[in-house]
Amino acid sequence: MSKQDRHSTIRHLVAAEPIASQDELRRKLARRGFSVTQATLSRDIHELRIYKGPAGYALPNGNGHAEPQDEEPSVNEVLESFGIAVRQAQNQLVLRTTSGAAQPVALAIDHEAWSEVVGTLAGDDTILIICADSKKATALRDKLERMIR
Repeated sequence: MSKQDRHSTIRHLVAAEPIASQDELRRKLARRGFSVTQATLSRDIHELRIYKGPAGYALPNGNGHAEPQDEEPSVNEVLESFGIAVRQAQNQLVLRTTSGAAQPVALAIDHEAWSEVVGTLAGDDTILIICADSKKATALRDKLERMIR
């Protein structure tokens, strides 16, 4: 089965009912004949711009479990809901989130196009934010900490 078939099935599954975790989604895919690794599923979720909200995974244009949104949530909204802590190491920040929330939070940060941010790298619950220098990292850390609290 092709990647396009897998993506279509993922969209259908997420739209049909709340799915709380990647592992649950992986198991549902396996029952439909798609054997995928966690890394492949993470890439699929990122490519499909699926985000994890309070009710589970959702499509960016709504999935029947919530009102469709005209815009993606702001950094402030996602950090308020999913941010845990931020630490600085010279010109880099490590932002901790709830499990499964790092990619949508990193996407929201990327969409802000903040001058302090050179780039982001997201895992499952951790985001590495690279800033141009330590001064910009400190300013961004302070901004993010205000949003988390």
